Parts: sequence; C-alpha cells; structure tokens
Amino acid sequence: MKFLIVGLGNIGAKYESTRHNIGFKALDFVAEQSSAFFTEEKYGDISSFKYKGKNIYLLKPNTFMNLSGLAVRYWLTKLKIDVKNLLVVTDDLNLDVGNLRMKKNGSDGGHNGLKDIQQTLSSSQYPRLRIGIGNNFPKGKQIDYVLGEWTEEEDLVLNQKMKIINEMVLSFCFAGIENTMNAFNNK
Repeated sequence: MKFLIVGLGNIGAKYESTRHNIGFKALDFVAEQSSAFFTEEKYGDISSFKYKGKNIYLLKPNTFMNLSGLAVRYWLTKLKIDVKNLLVVTDDLNLDVGNLRMKKNGSDGGHNGLKDIQQTLSSSQYPRLRIGIGNNFPKGKQIDYVLGEWTEEEDLVLNQKMKIINEMVLSFCFAGIENTMNAFNNK
C-alpha cells in the first residue's frame, strides 16, 4: 500500500523559516527520522521510505503555495495513490502554536494552498494534518504574519512537536486515520 504525504510551503531561502513553511519543516523531520533523502523531481522535491510494509512518499511541492494542487494531482496520478491515502501537512491560524489536529476532510479555512488542492482535485475529501501557528497579529496583517519568521519561543515549541508529528504521519499510514485521530487529537 502506498501513501503520499504532502508538506505545504514555499520554495526559496527567504521562506525557509516562515510560519507558512511548517509543512516543509515537518516533512524534513519525517525524512530525517527514516534516513530518507529528497531529490528534485517534477513539481517538487520527493522522498520515499518503507514503514511496516507501507510505501511512504513525501512531497514538498515547488509550485509555491497557491498552486500546490498541480503537484498533488501529478504525484497522486504518477504513483497511482488513492486520495484517501493522501495526507496534507499544513499550517493553521485557528490553532494555537504547536497544537496538532488531524482531520479526514474539511474546508480550506482561507488557506490558499488547501484551496488550490481542493479546486484541482474537485474535492475537500482528503486528510490533513493541521499544525497550529496561532493568530497573534493585528487586523489586516495576516500575510505578514504567516510569511513572518518564528519567534524563538514558537520555534522551541514546534521543535518539541516534531517527534509527535512524525508519529502521527506514521500512524496515519499504518493504523489509519480514525485510530490516529483518536490517539493524537486533543492530547
């Protein structure tokens, strides 16, 4: 069985440490834990490893956030992976910094990467792992906030959550979304 785990972010050094790139940061950690390496391929950097008989593919799209759907659709098709075995790892303004929540589906919540994936796949019925980045910004400053760099305190909190994110990704692939949500959500 195959799984595609997509971390959302923007390519380039200027975005590397921004809140919006937490999906990339999470996938870098997952790959590192499995001694997997990314290679540059069409529409993104891709990595793969086996876990308990499952083939897990990690994708960091190079299409920029607002065009993430193109990369997701391409790799789902190329690898012949069903959308139920897709997990999108993304930042979420509606969760406090470091809070983690896995969902079976849902709206884009105003997130342009999720919006593009939903439009491209013509569906909101795909799992996602939402990583809280908080919403500590003045009205009208959302873009500056999500494209801003982490504070030292936020970075510390998130680095402590990386192990749990890795466990959630592996659990999704091996134990399924229901068991993963029951084990990790609201903990």
